[in-house]
Amino acid sequence: MKLQHFSAATAELDISSFAVYITTMIRYLYKTPNILFIGINPHQGSFSRGVPFSNNKMFWYLLSRAGLLEESVDQLRDDYNLKKMYREKFNAAYKLGFVNLIDRPTRDITLILKGEEEPGRKRASKIITKEKPPIICFVGKVSYEKFTGSKNFTFGWQDDIGASRAFVMHFPLRGKASVRIDELKEVAAAVKDHGRSHNKI
Repeated sequence: MKLQHFSAATAELDISSFAVYITTMIRYLYKTPNILFIGINPHQGSFSRGVPFSNNKMFWYLLSRAGLLEESVDQLRDDYNLKKMYREKFNAAYKLGFVNLIDRPTRDITLILKGEEEPGRKRASKIITKEKPPIICFVGKVSYEKFTGSKNFTFGWQDDIGASRAFVMHFPLRGKASVRIDELKEVAAAVKDHGRSHNKI
């Protein structure tokens, strides 16, 4: 199916039916994850591949380099290998989860409409309440800002959301990979700490 142009001018007319179509393309996986990643919305290239962050793939390379995935960067460069890992291992084996606040793809976040995140924010809140992930990791400041409605925060640990610890990492693009890898390692270490404390109870 050809992806039709979606503009602000036609948003009010098309957004509901368009969201249904998108949901059939992007499969969000989040069953009892140790870490639930929350993004803002898919790039058009990622949307067409059916895997989050698959247009540039830097997010996946960072997860690999941080030790959260067994697959090498070279393996993840291949679209088939990435999709197979995402659908078969990302949640089931690695106990990671992912959901976007907005389903509609855009080439950049400047095309997001005011209030467009609201349905996804409610969906993410329900997922958090039901699945109770030990850690929620927001991918970039915009996703946390849209989820909480606050701009008064910095990168790193935030106030807990329900029973979950919350962390805001730098967006995968436009910056030093080492900063993002260290953030992901910090989040992974928090999961281990949570497991040790839980086992003592």
